[in-house]
Amino acid sequence: MWEGLGRRDRALAPPRAIELCKHDTRTVWALTTGEAGNVSQAEGLAEALGWPFVSIVVRLRRPWSWLPAHRQPLGLLRYGLEQRLPETWPDLLIGCGRRSASVSAAVRRAAGGRTFTVQILDPRAGTRIFDLVVPPAHDGLDGPNVVATRAALHRITPKTLAAAGAAWRGRLGRPSVAVMLGGHSRSYRFTREAVDRLASNLATLDGGIAVTPSRRTDPEIVDALKSRLPKAWFWNGTGANPYLGMLASARHIVVTEDSVSMISEAISTGKPVYVARMAGGSRRLARFHTSLVDDGIVRPFDGRLAEWRYEPVNETPRIAAEVRRRMEAAAAAKPVG
Repeated sequence: MWEGLGRRDRALAPPRAIELCKHDTRTVWALTTGEAGNVSQAEGLAEALGWPFVSIVVRLRRPWSWLPAHRQPLGLLRYGLEQRLPETWPDLLIGCGRRSASVSAAVRRAAGGRTFTVQILDPRAGTRIFDLVVPPAHDGLDGPNVVATRAALHRITPKTLAAAGAAWRGRLGRPSVAVMLGGHSRSYRFTREAVDRLASNLATLDGGIAVTPSRRTDPEIVDALKSRLPKAWFWNGTGANPYLGMLASARHIVVTEDSVSMISEAISTGKPVYVARMAGGSRRLARFHTSLVDDGIVRPFDGRLAEWRYEPVNETPRIAAEVRRRMEAAAAAKPVG
């Protein structure tokens, strides 16, 4: 998730067109149900492919919203959506998130094989109803049309980081530490003990600290940290978002452990990344954290800073290349005429 960006949901009509390559006539949809992290992944992959795309947010009516993608009754596209989809099916549909999987599968079926369908994250509906499924490796999903990633897809590139660093130079200064806050989720929560531990560890650091909350961060959490860190800079949620500028400018990055997306974006910088503990947890996300710790990419945050090197982790270009390869193979396998 591009957690700190606080992006608003897209409207379906008309979809936002983003032209990236005037010489390619392929049409692409980046389809989600509006969660910021899922939008970031779908659009990140679409941008990496370099084809024109539209970003579409769908809302499912009941009972369609209650059912998994492989158990949808007929009529989803006609009766089950609050908005109408564009009339022409795309060449490529990139869906992200379990709730969007029903729509992705229905479009693939309705298009009669014309639309190559990529579903990011485990759709929890089997994999055969999509052309390619791209889950995180810590979900343990496999199959002939499954390509797992060690980190979430996103839109960050060295070019976007350089531009953000230049744009925020002088506004942020050069903070020693950028702190990215998540919030309550199904697996994690910010308890008083978790906030006290984070504040105490940050208070021991030398140098500037810049903090940005996400849309899931309770304002009371931000207020509690402000009271303990009076010299730190906090984004107040107004004006341009400093998230990318902080990633570009800071020497060290601290991210709360609840967000796979923010950790994935942080490790794309190649900078030392620390993961701050919260209350709760899950075995699935523990596998994600452990794999990064074992590979020397991230470290638990205990109030001490160090310098280390690793190869920046960005799975988006690899998956984009795999999508191209599989689309070409599928096109070559179709009978002529």
